Amino acid sequence: MLVSLFICPICQSPLHPAADTWRCDGSLHPKQTSHPFDVARQGYVNLLPVQQKKSKAPGDSQQSIIARQRFLAAGYYQPLRDLICEQLAQLLGQDKANTDHDNSEVNWLDIGCGEGYYTQAMAQQGIIDNLIAADISKPALVELAKASKANGRLWYQQENKNEIHANKMAIYPLVTSAAHLPLRTHSMHGISSIFSPILPEIFADMLTADGYLIIAKPDIGHLMTLRESLFDSVREHDSDKFLPTLAPYFTLIATHQVTSALSLPADALADLLTMTPYAYRARAENRQALLASAETTAFNTEAKFVVYILQKTADNAHG
Repeated sequence: MLVSLFICPICQSPLHPAADTWRCDGSLHPKQTSHPFDVARQGYVNLLPVQQKKSKAPGDSQQSIIARQRFLAAGYYQPLRDLICEQLAQLLGQDKANTDHDNSEVNWLDIGCGEGYYTQAMAQQGIIDNLIAADISKPALVELAKASKANGRLWYQQENKNEIHANKMAIYPLVTSAAHLPLRTHSMHGISSIFSPILPEIFADMLTADGYLIIAKPDIGHLMTLRESLFDSVREHDSDKFLPTLAPYFTLIATHQVTSALSLPADALADLLTMTPYAYRARAENRQALLASAETTAFNTEAKFVVYILQKTADNAHG
């Protein structure tokens, strides 16, 4: 593990992970002050200073996270997860084949990782050494850290893996702001943003030369029958509207679409509503009518996603 991979969110000095407390060395602080960040018992580290919080409890709520866990565990979005992992393995596999990565570690950032449904699947690919799981929601990181710990994947659990062929893949669950990432610039080989913020300049700063960016968004027609049942007028997803903002920093190298037919009983439909903005944007009577009908007949809709694969351009390889 590169000791200089992380930086202090307060003074930007190099930040050193440890099993109990992370500490910066204070080298960039005017008074050489060292800042400590305790590791929570579940295994996450809170690197979100109070001044970076926009609310008392930013990010997804506990209720939303639990609903999403149940819904995703049922496999409804597994085709998307499989596609993302397939693309990630292909990109990093090509890199390992074309360059000498034997003596360097592969670092990947999953931004807006939530409770880690996609993060844990990425970890299973066996091709990433350090997987930074970042989200502003503390309840989400609690769940991700607990799962990572149960699977023996937390960074401090890797110290005992001394076998020659042991998989020393390490997950670092961090509560942090996407706009103020506590990471050294040009240290990530790839970034995934799955239904999460798109920050072109920050992503370019984080990535190594020729680093990769995987973005997943809802596609045109995503959950269309559901939205038609909830709203009087439906605005279509403009999936690629963010691409021009990435153009100065990234080259689009591939686009993939995935569609899944969903047949949702009432409990799964309730979870889907809870984990999406539809939970509070739709009128209560529309939600109740929809859930009532699903008690007798499963609700049918389609999940449609688009996945963009981008690479940092040569012009921005050093800045």
